[in-house]
Amino acid sequence: MASSQNGKSQDLLVSVAESIGSTLGAIAAKADAAKDAIVGGTDTAVKGVKRRATKLARKSKSTVAKARRSKPARKARASARTAKAKASKVVRKTARKARGVARKAKKATARRGRR
Repeated sequence: MASSQNGKSQDLLVSVAESIGSTLGAIAAKADAAKDAIVGGTDTAVKGVKRRATKLARKSKSTVAKARRSKPARKARASARTAKAKASKVVRKTARKARGVARKAKKATARRGRR
């Protein structure tokens, strides 16, 4: 009789242990799901912000490219090129005149030295 009661109590202990293990597993699963929900929410928000920032950067780049191709921009670049060409032409002309004046002055001093 003692052995059958011993067997029953053993079965009861096993049953209680299984029940406790199953409950702990369920709690752990819920805690893991809650953690994923909290962290996942932050992750989703971060991804959304990154996506919007990328979209804005892409849009601004295309706007800049369109502005570069616009008629006023092309006209401004053309006038800048013309102004640059005129300025370099003036610089070349001035340098040429300066060289000529320097050459004449050198000749004049050389002639004075021979007298």
